[in-house]
Amino acid sequence: MKKLCSCALLLCLAAVFSDCAAAQDKPNNMSAPPKVLTVTREFVKPGKSGPTHDKSESAFVEAMRKAKWPTYYFGLDSLSGKTRSLFLTGYDSFDAWEKDNRAQEKNAVLSGELQRAFTADGALLDSMDQSVWRFREDMSMHPTTDIGSARMMEFEVFHLKPGHEADWDTAVKMVKDAYAKGVPDAHWDMFEMVYGGGSTFVVITPLKGGAEIDKNFASGKQFMEAMGQEGMKKLSELSAAAIDSIENNLFAINPHMSYVPDEIANSDPDFWRPKSAAGAGHKAKEEKEEKAAPAKP
Repeated sequence: MKKLCSCALLLCLAAVFSDCAAAQDKPNNMSAPPKVLTVTREFVKPGKSGPTHDKSESAFVEAMRKAKWPTYYFGLDSLSGKTRSLFLTGYDSFDAWEKDNRAQEKNAVLSGELQRAFTADGALLDSMDQSVWRFREDMSMHPTTDIGSARMMEFEVFHLKPGHEADWDTAVKMVKDAYAKGVPDAHWDMFEMVYGGGSTFVVITPLKGGAEIDKNFASGKQFMEAMGQEGMKKLSELSAAAIDSIENNLFAINPHMSYVPDEIANSDPDFWRPKSAAGAGHKAKEEKEEKAAPAKP
């Protein structure tokens, strides 16, 4: 559903999200990293994930499609850590984010359907939280522009120690330089949290599958060779000084919970446009009732 994570660098690659404008006449094509990224985490109750949550979230997707809303988003399910779902939406600016929210509020039909969906979805959740991030182009490398083939996303979160931003900046520059030298095809998008927590950065890597994870880990050797022994020592010292904690998690993109534009959906309609979870359940119910009904004369 469309919502607002507390989600960050060594061996990281790329993220692609929407460059979304709130204006109805300027739909987002999700072809570049957004300047503003809003993320919502939903912690799902035990036994309420999977098809149950898919069906609930598909109501949001259907409401947005019916309204032909120009703001798109990705929905993901956790493959590690506590059971949860993420919803990521991008905007061209904070102003665009505000205008999109206000436009939804003014659309009585859409806001009504979303409120009904929120009420039903809330019964499945233990809790939820929200955060807002800004794209750091200076800390990114070769931003990705194709998200249609992604099936998973890796989140690497860095929580910094207060007062060590300069150490962090130096460490990031060293990593970028080493990748440019040793793994020149490496690419990643970096985001910095601006609302929802402290000094935190996140690297989000779209992945086509597990083979890409294997490849990324294998590139570590080239990275370390490019960094050199002294460079690795300095990087370790900078990381120890600047980073309070690091967390890595893997998520699967869930097409039932994702609202994407046609150009992405058409790249692989079997994946991006599966039969609606809600529609499938309704059809199954109709078929069951039809079988149970007495035969017509």
